[in-house]
Amino acid sequence: MKSAMTRSPLRVAIIGAGQVADKVHASYYCTREDLELVAVCDSRRSQAQTLADKYGNAQVWDDPQAMLLKVKPDIVSICSPNRFHYQHTLLALEAGCHVMCEKPPAMTPDQALEMRNTARRMGKVLAYDFHHRFALDTQLLREQVMAGVLGEIYMTNARALRRCGVPGWGVFTNKALQGGGPLIDLGIHMLDAAMYVLGFPMVKRVWAHSFQKIGTQKNCGQFGEWDPTTYTVEDSLFGTVEFHNGSILRLETSFALNIPEQSIMNVNFCGDKAGATLFPAQVYTDKGGELETLFARECADDQRHFRSMEAFVNHVRGEPVTIADAEQGWLIQQLVAALYQSAETGMCVEL
Repeated sequence: MKSAMTRSPLRVAIIGAGQVADKVHASYYCTREDLELVAVCDSRRSQAQTLADKYGNAQVWDDPQAMLLKVKPDIVSICSPNRFHYQHTLLALEAGCHVMCEKPPAMTPDQALEMRNTARRMGKVLAYDFHHRFALDTQLLREQVMAGVLGEIYMTNARALRRCGVPGWGVFTNKALQGGGPLIDLGIHMLDAAMYVLGFPMVKRVWAHSFQKIGTQKNCGQFGEWDPTTYTVEDSLFGTVEFHNGSILRLETSFALNIPEQSIMNVNFCGDKAGATLFPAQVYTDKGGELETLFARECADDQRHFRSMEAFVNHVRGEPVTIADAEQGWLIQQLVAALYQSAETGMCVEL
């Protein structure tokens, strides 16, 4: 078999030419000699042109269906706004492409399920960029959990909080286009990382509360300005996921919340033998009233985005590597939908 360096390059196209397409997808693809970025598509043709110019001589399009029919790429990255993930992913899969889609998978669980089923029917890889699970900390802590070092984990606390970090760009404050606020943007990342480390236990029920107290009153913060009159997403959401094994996962997420820290992105696990913190990865227990560290990782890890992309491409190339696959994306989408449903109705949601 030829090596990756001598095989014909896979042809790559990107739909959506925003920041994540630039900093993550195109940036990674252009590090590999076995890939060729051949097309960039965006409804704003000028933005597609800017990205194409930065990374070579890719064709520029503003119609994804026309691009797919004409260019016939092998791989497509979906970096469009959340509302269009479903539509663009199905177009790419039906065109015979492997797909790396940004999070969230879609706007609803039914859409995510159809995306999964279409990938299976077409025999194509569909992965989601849940990049925090590709951090070395996450991988190492999962190994500790699977080895039983923590014992029975009965409480997990996932936090994705900003004090005043409403995004001042894009459509992050538009519920119709984004599907929600911090839960679907930030919280989903720590939710996925926690579920991955836990091994995706079966969910029994979900309940949550959400609040919109700050984003409609202010107009600027850590990430620029926004229009409070068009702010239609939640400021914060607090939820609990109960699993069939009796354990629980608590989730706290916010764009704006009056806390002392500017930002918190972390997960804590409490087991009957030991506890753990995800970033940086640590495992600890108590001995005679004193904290004893069983495992600790201290080095910074800034490569999780690229590891996520690398896993996807290598999986497409046939290597037996783990990806954030379509099945797990559907499960995460179900959790997000249930949390929003509970917060909106004030009722517990059974799954």
